[in-house]
Amino acid sequence: MIVVGQSTLTLEDFSDILFKQKKIALDGAALQKVDTNFCFLQEFSNNKLIYGINTGFGPMAQYKVKSEDLLRLQYNLIRSHSSGSGNLLPALLVKALMVARLNSLMQAFSGVHTDVVELLSHLINHNISPCIYEHGGVGASGDLVQLAHLSLALIGEGEVIFEEKVYPTLEIYQRFDIKPLSIHIREGIAILNGTSAMTGIGMVNIIQAKKLLEWSVILSAMTNEVVEAFDDHFSYELNIVKHHTGQNRVAAMLRETLAGSKMIRNRFEQHVYHVKNPDQLVLTDKVQEYYSLRCVSQVLGPVYDTIAYAEKIVTDELNSVNDNPVIDHINKNIFHGGNFHGDYVALEMDKLKISITKLSMLSERQLNYLMNEKLNLKFPPFMNLGVLGVNFGMQGVQFTATSTVAENQTLSFPMYVHSIPNNNDNQDIVSMGCNAALMTRKVIANSYEVLTIQLMTILQAIDYLGCQEKLAPNTLSLYTAVRKIFPKFIEDSPKYKDLENVRSFLQSTGPVVTFKNLP
Repeated sequence: MIVVGQSTLTLEDFSDILFKQKKIALDGAALQKVDTNFCFLQEFSNNKLIYGINTGFGPMAQYKVKSEDLLRLQYNLIRSHSSGSGNLLPALLVKALMVARLNSLMQAFSGVHTDVVELLSHLINHNISPCIYEHGGVGASGDLVQLAHLSLALIGEGEVIFEEKVYPTLEIYQRFDIKPLSIHIREGIAILNGTSAMTGIGMVNIIQAKKLLEWSVILSAMTNEVVEAFDDHFSYELNIVKHHTGQNRVAAMLRETLAGSKMIRNRFEQHVYHVKNPDQLVLTDKVQEYYSLRCVSQVLGPVYDTIAYAEKIVTDELNSVNDNPVIDHINKNIFHGGNFHGDYVALEMDKLKISITKLSMLSERQLNYLMNEKLNLKFPPFMNLGVLGVNFGMQGVQFTATSTVAENQTLSFPMYVHSIPNNNDNQDIVSMGCNAALMTRKVIANSYEVLTIQLMTILQAIDYLGCQEKLAPNTLSLYTAVRKIFPKFIEDSPKYKDLENVRSFLQSTGPVVTFKNLP
C-alpha cells in the first residue's frame, strides 16, 4: 500500500503503483488539510474577485461571472476543453497521469473538495482510466486538454478504458457504484490547470530509461567480450581521473557485468607492452578498440547523469502544487501566478530523449562493428552462420536498426524551444511539455528495438565462436535466458516475431546483473 499525501512520492513508489499494482491510500492528516483548504476558499472567495472562480478564463478573465453562473462556468470549461485528438493514451500512461494529479491536489493548495481526491484514488485502485488523447496540450496553462478529458470522466461524462476496452463512463461507474463528481467551487480549473500529463508520462519515461541504460551497459560489455577487447578502458584507474559520476558508475557497471570473463584481455597480464618482434612494423592485433567499444563509459556516462537529474526534477514536479491560483489557507491568501508552466519537465524530457538517442546510436555502431567483417576481422559478414552468398544472417534486421536510429535522431529536435503563442496571445510562451514527454517515450521505445537487434546479433556471435564456457557468469546467464525464446539459427527465416519476443523480454525483465552502483 502506498500512502499519498503523507510524504514525498518517489520514483520507486510511482513504479510500484504502475507496475506492481500496489494500491494507494489517502493519508488522513493530508486529507484533512485538503478539507481545511477547501473551507478556507469557500469563505475567502465571498465578495472577492478571484480568477477562475468568478471571472472568465485566460484572455476572458476581464469578464466577471454572475454568481448564478459560477458552477456552469466550471462545467463549461471542462466540456469545451475536452478537445483532444490523435491516439488514445495507453491506460498505463493515464494511470500515471492520475497519480500525478492526485499527488498534486493532495498538497492541499488547490481549493478542491475532498470528493475529487477520493474519486481519483478510487479510479486508480480499480484501474479505470479515462479516455485521454495524445494531442491537445501545449504545456501551459499546464496540460489543459489532456486534463480536461480526465475531468470529463470525473463528472461522469465521456468514456473510460477498463480491462483494455472502452466504455461510457457512466456504465463503469454504475458497475462499481461510483458517484460522479459534482463541482463545488473551482474543481474544474483545479483539475485542468496543471502539469500532470507531462509529469506522469515523464515518470514512466524515466523508469523505462533507467532499465534501458542498464541493458545498454550489459550489451556494450558483451560486445567487448565477444571481440576479446582489453579491459583497461573500463578500469577504475582510467575512469577515476575523469571526475564525472556517470562515467565512473558506468565503468563500474561494465566491470561488474564482466567479472569472471575468460575472454576480456588484461593488457598487463598478456604483456602487450612488450615488443615481441622488433622488426614488425604492421601490427596484426589492434592496440586499442574502436570508439564504440572503448568509449562506452564516456558515451553512456552523460546518459546516466541525465537520467539521474531528470528523476530529481520530475519527482520534484510530481510533489509540487502546479495549478493557478494557489489557495493558501496557511497565510490566509490567494496567489495568482504560473505554477502550471511545464518548462521544468519539458526541458528534462528533451534532454532525456537526446541522451537516449545517443544511446541508440552507440548500439547501432556496436552492431555495425559486429556485422562488418572488415572492421572486426573475426566474424562472417552480417553474422551469417550459413553459406555466404546464399544465406543472409542478420543482414535484414540491420536495416531496421539503422532506420529506427535515424527516426530517433529526427525526433530529438527539442520541443522546449518550439513555443507557439496561442489563446489570443495570453499564453504567449508555452512549454509543449506533454509533446516532449510523448516524443521521449517514442525514442525510448525505438531504442529498445535497436538494443533487441544488437542482443540477437551478439548471441549469434557467441554461437559462432562456441565460447559459452568462457563468458562471464552474468553474460552467460543472459545468453541462456534469451536463447530460450530466440534459438540459434543458420537457415534464413522471418525475424519479426523474434524481434517482438526479445524486445518484450528486455522491456519486461530486469537486467541479469543487479548493479550496486545505481542510485
